[in-house]
Amino acid sequence: MSSCTNKNANTSASNNKAVNDSANYTSVQWEDSLVHFGTVKQGEKIHILFHCKNTGTKPLFIITVQPSCGCTVASYTKEAIAPGANGEVDAVFDSGHSNTPDVRKVISVTTNTTVASPTLVFTGTVILKNKDEMKDL
Repeated sequence: MSSCTNKNANTSASNNKAVNDSANYTSVQWEDSLVHFGTVKQGEKIHILFHCKNTGTKPLFIITVQPSCGCTVASYTKEAIAPGANGEVDAVFDSGHSNTPDVRKVISVTTNTTVASPTLVFTGTVILKNKDEMKDL
């Protein structure tokens, strides 16, 4: 599994108060909490989309999204997600930082829900370049 330093925590400051207001908690269903992106060549950037649906009766807020390492940057739906509506987390993985072929990355998500959101995971394989080709990354 590849590793790197995490410097890409995303937080929506305006939604931080929603996590502390249990009277407005809702529920969420993640349609794809595990995504396999297949095989890529080292140096390619991969977009991975995770979709969620507000299955509760109050607005859903995605409050924080935190990738497990610095090779992944994630953005997310920042506005309130109405009951029955959909939101997403969009991750971009830079395979140029991968030092092993087998990739398993985790994205932690905080929402205003009664049950903690699952950890979002993506996996795949990176075809590593040889040392001479690494100079070009």
